[in-house]
Amino acid sequence: MRVLDRTNAPVPVTVNGIVIAPEAIAAEAQNHPAPKGKPAWAWKAAARALVLREVLLQEARARQIAPAPVELAEGQWETEEEALIRQLLESAIPPAVIDEDELRAIYDDAPDRFRGPSLFEAAHILFPAAPDDAEGRAAARSRAETVLAELHRDPRRFAALAAEHSACPSRANGGMLGQLASGDTVPEFEAALCSMDEASISGTPVESRYGFHLIRLDARVRGEVLPFTTVLPHLRQAQEKADWVRASRAYVEELAAQAEVTGIDLADHLAKEARLSA
Repeated sequence: MRVLDRTNAPVPVTVNGIVIAPEAIAAEAQNHPAPKGKPAWAWKAAARALVLREVLLQEARARQIAPAPVELAEGQWETEEEALIRQLLESAIPPAVIDEDELRAIYDDAPDRFRGPSLFEAAHILFPAAPDDAEGRAAARSRAETVLAELHRDPRRFAALAAEHSACPSRANGGMLGQLASGDTVPEFEAALCSMDEASISGTPVESRYGFHLIRLDARVRGEVLPFTTVLPHLRQAQEKADWVRASRAYVEELAAQAEVTGIDLADHLAKEARLSA
């Protein structure tokens, strides 16, 4: 809810006296879908986002930073305000100091997490349903369970049942997908491939964004554990990103705490964020 004054009129959202227009908050709210039953949530989230943006822009201008937009993708450039915020954070947040021994400890603690791509030979039967179609997904699951029961009675019918029921073009090849590598399929499908025994059919229909799959895993070659020297650049990049996120959040919270904000309880939100990141 908006903060009200004693006359029950909405208090304008301001940052150090600069008013954030209600129209701007309403437009920003489109980027913050509200949880069911909480219509005011999107407005508050949008107001907080624009307040923090204004705090950063005011600090960038106080430092007299000249905007220098960069090209984000071919033909797509930052706005001047986006450039100001980026340049401010670049100047205010020092580069992370990465301890390679700590990264080595992360690697040594669970080297099995760092494997090269696995290879799979698999086939499937797809029963399609849109992610947001509850009735269609229930019907697709029911059809998949019926066909799965037939497969359990006679696994040799997989190719024939794929040709009859599958909505995937692989139906023409008995459901065969050829050789797959890690990352070639959606995560739910790959997770099933990793958990199945070779020469087996999935015990239940596997749900994905596309619908339900009956999967046969013919063969699997698990990727080898990668050496630390190969993994190190990725670990370093992940650590640098995590450190930057923590440092930038702390910096924004510090600036926001020094600003005079009306119309929204920013202090309570920042306190919650600090507890979550602690």
